[in-house]
Amino acid sequence: MSDIPFGFGSADRDPDDERRRRDLEGRGEGGNDPLGFSGFPGMPGGGMPGGMQGFDVSQLGQMLTQLGQMLSQAQSSGGGPVNYDLAAQLARQRLAATTSSLTGAQRAAVSDAVKLAELWLDPATDFPSGATETKAWSASEWVDASLPTWKRMCDPVAQRVSTAWVEAMPEEVRSAAGPMIAMLGQMGGLAFGSQLGNGLAQLAAEVVSSTDIGVPVGPDRVAALLPENIEKFTRDLDRPSSEVMIFLAAREAAHQRLFAHVPWLKERLLGAVEQYASGIRVDSSRIEELARGIDPSNPGAIEEAMRSGMFEPETTPEQNAALARLETLLALIEGWVDAVVADAVSERLPGADALREALRRRRGAGGPAEQAFATVVGLELRPRRLRAAAELWRLLGEQRGIAGRDALWAHPDLVPTSDDLDDPAAFVGRTEMGDPIAELEKLAGQKAPEEESPGSRPDGNAEGDTGGEPGGPEKG
Repeated sequence: MSDIPFGFGSADRDPDDERRRRDLEGRGEGGNDPLGFSGFPGMPGGGMPGGMQGFDVSQLGQMLTQLGQMLSQAQSSGGGPVNYDLAAQLARQRLAATTSSLTGAQRAAVSDAVKLAELWLDPATDFPSGATETKAWSASEWVDASLPTWKRMCDPVAQRVSTAWVEAMPEEVRSAAGPMIAMLGQMGGLAFGSQLGNGLAQLAAEVVSSTDIGVPVGPDRVAALLPENIEKFTRDLDRPSSEVMIFLAAREAAHQRLFAHVPWLKERLLGAVEQYASGIRVDSSRIEELARGIDPSNPGAIEEAMRSGMFEPETTPEQNAALARLETLLALIEGWVDAVVADAVSERLPGADALREALRRRRGAGGPAEQAFATVVGLELRPRRLRAAAELWRLLGEQRGIAGRDALWAHPDLVPTSDDLDDPAAFVGRTEMGDPIAELEKLAGQKAPEEESPGSRPDGNAEGDTGGEPGGPEKG
């Protein structure tokens, strides 16, 4: 997959190559379709008019009909930055030739594997079962089930990309462009939808569960596996397929337990993505320079400028901070699942250690998780701290027991930080860490006086003001 986020061009694009490409398109000798139309049935291979060589005129009616349908979709997409209906349709079309309907035997195998995994996990974690339903998904079913989560992750980035160039344009250029800018926004929604559809199709052909990218993209409390993708994954391993299925079911069930019983976790993950997107900035001086040469009445010229690399994002301190929080949290999640599943299955599955290492390498080498975030939000997430996080949770379990280890998830202020992953043994050995439950009770006690009366606070703040900081009111 591409690691360039929606709407951004490559910063190192050669201007001479761009001129040569435009010359070739002008002579009808090739070129790319800037809005992704070549991915649709009936569209000529070269995309726009430059690819009309050998085009069957009998397909013209079908092509125009599909173009009209897509424009109609753009107008009825609710004004959002991405056309998700188009993304889902394109993903399904690309998957149709490589996927099939699941058999009853495949669905039964998933159900049995999850049930067995849940039994094995019970003594390995203090969190009870988190899934209330088990599903076997085809790749297309994964696309449909995950789309609401992708929408939340895509919208902030796509919105910033689609509006940043308009905000930075001189006022006279925006006024002269008039309704053409609004039309271009609709076409941008199609372009984003096309790119998302391609990315989802490739990802859907690789993921093995609803939590394979580190974030649960399916409905809450639904444990889901993709048996066809698990079969493909098993071909590269020297292990029985049933063993691989149970191991992956244990990882899925462990993820579901964690997210079901740590209610702040998913919101914190998605919030970090949204914070990263809100910090996107572009070089407004370059936009102003290029805008002087753009004909506002020519949407093709504006769209070409959007693709030229002029919107390469500037990394801000806020974005770096959000990225660091996201990477650390994903590492802690994956490390906890790795440690818990190892405890649950190591003595039951002969190939558990080999499967554990295979999945670690899959993630570390840039698997579906990293590629998905790179395509959707421009974040290249490589879980470099996974081994350190797994070691930290293992040591915590040895020293504090299962309940003490899992109690650290009770509040976001209690979980280890990025600095703690630098030296897991030091974090575990710190005597001042105390009992997590006692720390939470202390925090709750500090906030209790606020609930009694507005005048009970020594600083005179009214009820509802933020409190609970060190040095605040003591327990009553």
